[in-house]
Amino acid sequence: MSKGTSQSKATLWIVLLGSLAALGASLSFAISVGAISVPIETVWGIFAQKTGLWPVEPTWSKGRTAIVWEIRFPRALLAVMVGAGLAIVGATLQAVTRNPLADPHLLGISSGGAFGAILALLHTGLFLGLLTVPVMAFLGALVATLAVLAVSKWAGATSADRLVLTGVAISFVIMACANILIFLGDPKAHHTVVFWMLGGLGLAQWSYLIYPLAILVPCALWLWMQASQLNAMTIGDETASSLGIRVARFRLTVFVVGALITGVMVAFSGMIGFVGLMVPHIVRLIVGGNYARLVPISAVFGGIFLLWADIVARTIMAPEDIPVGIVTGLVGGLSFVVLLRRP
Repeated sequence: MSKGTSQSKATLWIVLLGSLAALGASLSFAISVGAISVPIETVWGIFAQKTGLWPVEPTWSKGRTAIVWEIRFPRALLAVMVGAGLAIVGATLQAVTRNPLADPHLLGISSGGAFGAILALLHTGLFLGLLTVPVMAFLGALVATLAVLAVSKWAGATSADRLVLTGVAISFVIMACANILIFLGDPKAHHTVVFWMLGGLGLAQWSYLIYPLAILVPCALWLWMQASQLNAMTIGDETASSLGIRVARFRLTVFVVGALITGVMVAFSGMIGFVGLMVPHIVRLIVGGNYARLVPISAVFGGIFLLWADIVARTIMAPEDIPVGIVTGLVGGLSFVVLLRRP
């Protein structure tokens, strides 16, 4: 093993362990702050009490236990999962499309999720209880994905550029239909639709976390295992094909897996932008473009970024929450402008 390779692996481990430590610290801080502050030692004391990992004598009220365990813990964990999922999808889409501006919202998936959520909030009612909105949003995202794949197959648009254009076209059509639903809906309920479309983590509950987790873990592992193919796709279709990769099939598969992750994340968080666009670019500046490194580090950085965006959203106008999508859009947009100045 060369000296350069050893140094590269050492750097990777330092970045990975450091980012995981930062994620743990961010998680602790996110749970402790809010309209009612809770000391970090109390946060982990409540965690120990609820999980039984180690014996602890409660010195806090039942109200603080409810705030930490029932509200802030699931919300923070959902932020980590959504941020990780969107960052991974953004990174992999940028590889298969060879488009540095590709992100999870490029394919019409988020528009489909928005259509489903608007349909539930304004027209069908909560016929499945609190699960109605995420279920309908996921179904909308799934229909949008199938529409993109069907149109791309019908038009023979299997190249990177044409698939992206197909997704953009489908997105415009679906958002037009969603706007019709808003126009025909009850004006008194429009504020709930606007808040959801701008992104929020208010649906977080322990019983709901299993759904994004069950999709994120296997899909993220599969994308990570495709690191060598993703590296080849960044060079070009001809190079990837010469290495034995069935380019069109692999690209469509990555699109479907990305759509599945995005659809589930959008279903539980609303439309949150710039995470999948910005985070992979920041990670590339730190660990380079190798997808064996880029995928896991992007997941951690995405979780950290969305955690801090949610902290700002909850505290800047406390006790009111502002949509977290406003924070990610503002911070992400300004950060991306700074990145554009780099050669």
